[in-house]
Amino acid sequence: MANSSITKQALASSLKKLMMTQTFNTIHVQMITDDCGVTRHTFYTHFQNIYDLLGWMYEHEVIEDLEQCCNFDHWNDGVLMVLNYTLTNRTVCLNTFHSMGRDHLEMFLYNTFSPVMTGIVDDITRDMHVDEKVKQETVDFYSNAIIGVFTGWLKKNMETSPEIVAGWIEQMVRGNIVRIMHEYDRPHTSLKTNNQ
Repeated sequence: MANSSITKQALASSLKKLMMTQTFNTIHVQMITDDCGVTRHTFYTHFQNIYDLLGWMYEHEVIEDLEQCCNFDHWNDGVLMVLNYTLTNRTVCLNTFHSMGRDHLEMFLYNTFSPVMTGIVDDITRDMHVDEKVKQETVDFYSNAIIGVFTGWLKKNMETSPEIVAGWIEQMVRGNIVRIMHEYDRPHTSLKTNNQ
């Protein structure tokens, strides 16, 4: 298992290296395996195609470190972590964004932000009775809203600092989710109806 992980990481490193100088659309499996020093068979033992490798790379370089940020108190640290990762890997992320690999970047972003939003909603509703459908719709809406802000930042070549972008996202999210959850808290709704 350890060897498999080492091989995957080596393939991911080769892909990133190639993406520093070439567009994602022009990179082929043979180029990755030549750079990495493994056979095509080894590549296909671990990944179905380059897109699969790209998805694995994003998932394992960021998502695994976000668990401690999936709560109300630390979620913005997670957003900042993803923004800083993107800035550090600027060429690779912009290459992905401007290529056919963009779907993988957006999937990565959704898989990153959705657990964070779920953690926020779970924290807020710990002592509430909010329908699971409302909670999931809120998670989906705000995860996609953050992705919208994030992709807008990429379109502008990341000119704004990660701290400012994280601040925008915090303003958009923090108060609104609390208000929505209180609005849909069943006991709260019942009391409101009885008092009218």
